[in-house]
Amino acid sequence: MRAKREYRDRDAVEVSVLDALVDRSEDGMTVFELRSHVEADIDELEGALATLKEAGLIHVDENGDRTVIMPDERVVPDPGETVTEDESLVDRVRDRLPF
Repeated sequence: MRAKREYRDRDAVEVSVLDALVDRSEDGMTVFELRSHVEADIDELEGALATLKEAGLIHVDENGDRTVIMPDERVVPDPGETVTEDESLVDRVRDRLPF
């Protein structure tokens, strides 16, 4: 699942974090789980998490001995709502070329 369209105009790492969290919106994710789902180094991930937290798009819950990052409810699409990303022809061609 993907984050709502109005939250997709952010930095690529931030959008990847939101998408990963929306996929697991019920349980949330630890930083280690996010690292395995988001293609970014730890510094980029840390920066994205700080920015998203400051914007109020994520929150941190402590479940006993586990710290879990959760998406804000407004980021999660309603059930049955599909979120598509408008992609230009240039973007699609660039993704298919080997460079």
